[in-house]
Amino acid sequence: QVQLVESGGGLVQPGGSLRLSCAASGTISSFNTMAWYRQAPGKQRELVAQVTSGGGANYADSVKDRFAISRDNAKNTVYLQMNNLKPEDTAVYYCNTRQFYDLNWRDYWGQGTQVTVSS
Repeated sequence: QVQLVESGGGLVQPGGSLRLSCAASGTISSFNTMAWYRQAPGKQRELVAQVTSGGGANYADSVKDRFAISRDNAKNTVYLQMNNLKPEDTAVYYCNTRQFYDLNWRDYWGQGTQVTVSS
């Protein structure tokens, strides 16, 4: 089992920055991804950014060039640096890890942290 603990959410003005952190603990597979998802009211949960254990990353088009995902494997921690935030970024952000166990991928989720971008 994997537990995820998130921090860094809050209120920020448009154009500002936040950095989200998510620390994973428990049984960590050598084959895994870590990611950030978000869900705004009335919208589907969407993938924001994902990073593999090797450091490869992909982003939603809406955040590309503004957000950066990174990970510290020694700390089992993933970060999401969010720059030039827009009101449209307002959502609950969820940390996710996908772990490969017994020939299957298994998803674990954090509790979610609110990010509000407003003037």
